[in-house]
Amino acid sequence: MYAILDIETTGGKYNEEGITEIAVYKFDGHKVVDQFISLVNPEIPIQPFVVGLTGINNDMLRQAPKFYEVAKRIVEITNGAILVAHNAKFDYRILCTEFGRLGFDYERQSLCTVELSKKLIPGLPSYSLGKLVRSLGIPLSDRHRANGDAQATVKLFKMLLAKDSEKEILKSSVRNAPKLQMDTKLIRLLEELPSITGVYYLHNSEGDIIYIGKSKNIKKRVNQHFTNENRKSIEIQKEVASISYEATGNELNALLKENEEIKRNKPKFNKSLSRNIFSYALYQSKDDDGYINLKIGKADRRKKSVTTFTNLQQAKALVSNLVEEYNLCQKYTGIHTGNGACFNYSIKKCNGACVKKESPLEYNERVKQALHKYSYEKQNMLVIDRGRELDEKSALLVEEGQFKGIGYFNLNYQLNNMEIIKSIITPMKNDRDAQHIIQSYLRKNNRLKVIMLDPAQ
Repeated sequence: MYAILDIETTGGKYNEEGITEIAVYKFDGHKVVDQFISLVNPEIPIQPFVVGLTGINNDMLRQAPKFYEVAKRIVEITNGAILVAHNAKFDYRILCTEFGRLGFDYERQSLCTVELSKKLIPGLPSYSLGKLVRSLGIPLSDRHRANGDAQATVKLFKMLLAKDSEKEILKSSVRNAPKLQMDTKLIRLLEELPSITGVYYLHNSEGDIIYIGKSKNIKKRVNQHFTNENRKSIEIQKEVASISYEATGNELNALLKENEEIKRNKPKFNKSLSRNIFSYALYQSKDDDGYINLKIGKADRRKKSVTTFTNLQQAKALVSNLVEEYNLCQKYTGIHTGNGACFNYSIKKCNGACVKKESPLEYNERVKQALHKYSYEKQNMLVIDRGRELDEKSALLVEEGQFKGIGYFNLNYQLNNMEIIKSIITPMKNDRDAQHIIQSYLRKNNRLKVIMLDPAQ
């Protein structure tokens, strides 16, 4: 017996959605033997884009039964049946979430018509319900309404049953209860996580850290680990037993914390992050005429660089900005590779260093100004960013070009000398990866408050 269903929801944050409409058809493999169709009052507002998609609005649901009033009927009509849905993982998760709010563990076997269609009807351009049934000549009315989508899924499932004459694919595609128990475990772990910026730690049953990550929304990012179906994600889903996290207030601190924690703990599923996080660098050198040349090259830890980049496109974009902002010569920045004057000289955006009309002294002064902006070598500065609470700010300290650490302070706290600043800073390791993270972040977030410090204070 099968319970073919479709659910419409309010939309919104993961596991905070509510059901707005449900349609269930009990199907014995040949014909529909029972059905249940109802609007449901989710007791929370519907997201505007969902209203536009489904046509279901808040006014329509005011007099509709609440989920607890229809829960018994849903249990009855699905009892002893395999749940069938188009993207069954979603519908099953929503049902488990709603029943979980009532303190009831809802467990059923499930079968996904998306997965089944890909196996039995391979090679189609799309397996979304609307496009799939249209390509198969199955009528579909009331798209994105539970009853219309459920009726189309019944007809689709009938066709799939006929195509799978030996029923081998069908049997192998059924998701059994043990898988669903794992899903319930993951859902409960997710429920305890906040939607904040920070670093998260996935632990196994022994308490060992198996993965470290960072995100601007911890709950959303961990949800991706739990719903992805690549090999690493599936292994993480099997092993994870608990999750801890640390709020950082902003992405820069999260990036730095993640970098340091991965190197310290070496979690088994973070192996890919052991390689360099930057692949290109900007180098400077003086030619025989005394002009400073800037050149993009592959990152080499043995060479001293001005700044580093994740990819070549970032490097080229920065050099182009420097040329534009400081009237630098295209010849001495690697953009113009031929002999003679660069193109910018012909349109009066280069002062003529390429044809020796500007002296090395004058030209190099502008280059140094440009480099000072994008490299914190020998600088003393404090980077102020968002804190973990509304009444808090974060501070990142660079002293003599060396990253010293991060800290947090109350908005009423006065950072007026180096001793006070150092008292709030938690020391962190200064390495090439940390330098790259800070420089990249400052380039992308040029509105951050940066306080230049006098070390003598």
